[in-house]
Amino acid sequence: MRSVMWCALAAIASTFVLNHAARAGDLPAPEPAPVAPPSPEACASLHEFVATDCSLTWNGITLYGTYDVGVGWVSHGLPENGYNYEGESLVNRNGAGSRFVLAPNNLQQTGLGIKGRIEFMDDWFAVFNASTGFNPQSGQLANMAATNTTNNGLPRSAYSETGDGARAGQTFNDELYAGASSKYFGTLTFGRQRALGTDAMLVYDPAGGAYSFSYIGYNGTMAGGGDTEDTRWDQAVKYRLTYGPVHFGAMYKFADGSGGCYSAAATWSAATCTPEQAHNTAYGFDLGGEYANFSVDVVFQHYNQAISVLNPLLGAQSLTQPYQSTTDSVNTNPITGANVIGTDNTEYGIVTDNTAIMLAAKYTWDPFKFFVGYEHIQQLDPSNPLGVGASAQGGYLLSGVEDNNLDSPKIVQVFWTGVKYAYDSKTDITLSYYRQWQNDFRVPSTCSPAAGFRSSCAGALNEFSLYADHHFTKRFDAYAGIAYSDVSGGLAIAIPHGPGVPYNFNSNLAPTIGARFTF
Repeated sequence: MRSVMWCALAAIASTFVLNHAARAGDLPAPEPAPVAPPSPEACASLHEFVATDCSLTWNGITLYGTYDVGVGWVSHGLPENGYNYEGESLVNRNGAGSRFVLAPNNLQQTGLGIKGRIEFMDDWFAVFNASTGFNPQSGQLANMAATNTTNNGLPRSAYSETGDGARAGQTFNDELYAGASSKYFGTLTFGRQRALGTDAMLVYDPAGGAYSFSYIGYNGTMAGGGDTEDTRWDQAVKYRLTYGPVHFGAMYKFADGSGGCYSAAATWSAATCTPEQAHNTAYGFDLGGEYANFSVDVVFQHYNQAISVLNPLLGAQSLTQPYQSTTDSVNTNPITGANVIGTDNTEYGIVTDNTAIMLAAKYTWDPFKFFVGYEHIQQLDPSNPLGVGASAQGGYLLSGVEDNNLDSPKIVQVFWTGVKYAYDSKTDITLSYYRQWQNDFRVPSTCSPAAGFRSSCAGALNEFSLYADHHFTKRFDAYAGIAYSDVSGGLAIAIPHGPGVPYNFNSNLAPTIGARFTF
């Protein structure tokens, strides 16, 4: 056992050194529950580690990890970006020609973690988890924010793969929390934690949040209750309690970060603007239960000052290109000259207050598992605006902010369903369908093919996926599958400013094969 533990510790230490060295130049990771369920027997030898699913546990502390990588082809993709952890399976606003790609994290986020459950008195345990994700294709820490900042200043035609997400280069970009747990009184933890919607997504998504085959895993809108950056909450307290077949969860996030600043003067600067306060509190509840082979959950989430990052800034080209507005919408004054917060390492965001309610269920009828879910999201302009210089995930700053982007309340709805078929004890086949659609919140409503669409017009996104996963051992599996996605109407507008810049292509076909090792 000691030899296995020392080998694992050495491997993890060397991986972190490589990750931080690589960074110097500048829904998902393993899924531990707040209260760890009874784990397999601890590994007693290297042979057991390879041949079984024994855990690397010592005195209640467990090391765990995943490595997942593959290859694929996309009908409309972009050059790869070493910070991108989601691959290119979903239709992309800037996607161009077809290409073969190295596909990371197809079924699960590659990552490492350490968790503990240590009894300190009868029926009371100290619990903790520290986990992070990195990219198997580059060794970089998962950092979707950097996919945007590395493209800042470039014309749209020169972009590599970009996106938005909660993992933004933090040392522990998945979770970092600690607390106490009791069988009778539940579990209370504090720190960076997955939102209740993310927990539910991982249970009720037929594809288990797989980036290559799940829209709700790849995009994060559903899990975050409106914005993908909110799939994980910093400075959050979380409570879970199970009583017989019923379980309950509650979560609250304290305000953190910077609110930026603004000024009513056209000649404002960073030195003369009025500081804004961060009011990015959030709260949520989860109530669910299990009966026989049926389980169901209802999740409510509300998040203030949610940030949705648009696309890379065009820097000095902004004022002469139709791709990116550089107007501070708090006061509509252009961000130019002395007003500019440097665009080399900043983002551009839309700010909203989001309220979401989700209902999801699954039913097991061997050898099938059936899944279905629905979420209703309302987005409003924030009651407390953010200013230029406000902080987003990972401490990145916003050099462009829109607090009045919505003409009227925006309603987003997400539906999904699917079935998982156990072909045999080692092979599963999963078929999934996902749909997101939004209302026409443009005022006046002048949305039609003749009048042209904007991002405030009604629109829809669909994704279908099919994949097979075969386990050669408890730890090692290989998979192959295909996903197709398309967008229409207002959701097919890539950049919302002016008349609206459409997607380069409105669909994407993405077959993928790969392998995964977990411990």
